[in-house]
Amino acid sequence: MTDFSSTPTPGPEAGGLSRFPSLRNRSVFVTGGGSGIGAAIVAAFAEQGARVAFVDVAQQASESLAQQIEDAGHPRPWWRVCDVRDVAALQAAIQDAAGELGDFSVLVNNVASDDRHTLESVTPDYYDQRMAINERPAFFAIQAVVPGMRRLGAGSVINLGSTGWQTKGSAYPCYAIAKSSVNGLTRGLAKTLGRDRIRINTVSPGWVMTERQIQLWLDAEGEQDIQRNQCLPDKLRPQDIARMVLFLGSDDAAMCTAQEFKVDAGWA
Repeated sequence: MTDFSSTPTPGPEAGGLSRFPSLRNRSVFVTGGGSGIGAAIVAAFAEQGARVAFVDVAQQASESLAQQIEDAGHPRPWWRVCDVRDVAALQAAIQDAAGELGDFSVLVNNVASDDRHTLESVTPDYYDQRMAINERPAFFAIQAVVPGMRRLGAGSVINLGSTGWQTKGSAYPCYAIAKSSVNGLTRGLAKTLGRDRIRINTVSPGWVMTERQIQLWLDAEGEQDIQRNQCLPDKLRPQDIARMVLFLGSDDAAMCTAQEFKVDAGWA
């Protein structure tokens, strides 16, 4: 698998990884797809032959990703600069992308920001902003794609959660609140969506070594935490999360819904 995620650790060769024929020519929408885990997800679906659209606020990273995917011989993703705090803009992007690529079979609610903060420092405005990035977009993206999935007769919604709140991470209480609600969103919509054969699941990553995490948060103490808490010794990479997302988006996961799938090397 080609590494489009800007992480320094190389992954396994593509020949040893699964192919999902059911994903070919299907339309996929990813929020926050321009870098990190989102970029790995976008690239992974493109490599499977899917028609991929994504939104992100990072214009340079997004354009670079789209060009790398095209240069590798895969369909160029549709993408747009979009601040997901603007629900109308997010839903308009989904509608416009569907107009070009067709109704979406797969939605990946990936966008998030784990900025650190303390209990004492949080104001109502800051709290609302954290929810506007980490919680609200998933609901309204689902609202926007479900009519198309119903027309298609099936679909898969994949919500990115987190194991951080489950391991009692203390550096981001607002992020923990938002991410813990992802499981409620998944469980709360599973029966409603399931009547139309739309599956909805949560993928909860552990501590993934994106460029952002390495630059901002990984230090000697963090290295020790990884070695002490993970059951597997290797660092998690964005591609590890993308592989689980591919499975859940494919027909191979046809009877998986209302579940949380952890990819954390055994930490939580």
